[in-house]
Amino acid sequence: MPEPPLETPAPDRAVQSAPDGRTTVVVITKDRRAELLRTLGMLRDLPERPLVIVTDNASGDGTAEAVARRFPEVVLLRPGRNPGALGRNLAVRHVRTPYVAFCDDDTWWEPGSLRHAADVLDAQPLLAAVTAGIVVEPSGEEDPIVAELRDSPLSGPEWLPGPALGSFLAAATVIRTDAFGAVGGFHPGLWFGGEEELLATDLLRRGWWLSYVPALTTHHAASTARDSTARRIVGLRNTLWFTWLRRPLGPALRRTGYLLRTVPRDVASLRAFAHAVAGLPWVLGQRDPVLPELEARLWTLEEAQRASTARKYVG
Repeated sequence: MPEPPLETPAPDRAVQSAPDGRTTVVVITKDRRAELLRTLGMLRDLPERPLVIVTDNASGDGTAEAVARRFPEVVLLRPGRNPGALGRNLAVRHVRTPYVAFCDDDTWWEPGSLRHAADVLDAQPLLAAVTAGIVVEPSGEEDPIVAELRDSPLSGPEWLPGPALGSFLAAATVIRTDAFGAVGGFHPGLWFGGEEELLATDLLRRGWWLSYVPALTTHHAASTARDSTARRIVGLRNTLWFTWLRRPLGPALRRTGYLLRTVPRDVASLRAFAHAVAGLPWVLGQRDPVLPELEARLWTLEEAQRASTARKYVG
């Protein structure tokens, strides 16, 4: 069992120059060579000098070869297929540090943030993960999702370093390696798209806490190599699968009905629901609803998300 929480350290605004070996950065990528090389350059320049592990999800644009040539210090994994978010699971198997910082190929961490995240996690043994704010590049504006993190409706213990969260953003989160492993990492059934919600719920049901920490920052220069419609399909499908996997019957039916009424009435939504229904045999076979106390927190989050401008099943 973790020890009782200690006092959270105040953020150190000065960027320290000494390396910090407490955190490994994990990146998954596919066919985004230019973006990934930029991100790896940013990570290599961090004062913490973290070990970086990249899982190349079967890129066809020479990504892996470019990484091996330009960043020989990076641990490069080439599973030979596209395992989606499970590429992070593969990378975490190679992690020997207490903390893992997830990073997308088009995001990077602010200097000093990894050190501060490790300080916070060192001081709070009941805290599983800390999520950073996101700055959109090149504009320098705050990502709209940050307001949702900052205004989280969940309550938590006073020792939390920021608002309590019910989920997290994989591209902007540092997590305990042992906590990640204890819940099995990202679920193989979801593949990719909103996969954090299920992992976060399984952490919460084990008694862990998640928190947004305003002193932490990541930067996001959104890749143009993305299919927004495909992302919407898998995102909606995975929302339904998570709902049927972990929500009690009444809330699951209510949320499904709400989504049926409110998502765009188009081919993409139809495909998402069709894929979700096709997966019902394995989903119902693994169904494990949360207890009422945690369901109350999930319902509180669901209500807040309905008003969010950052969560729309459009594209």
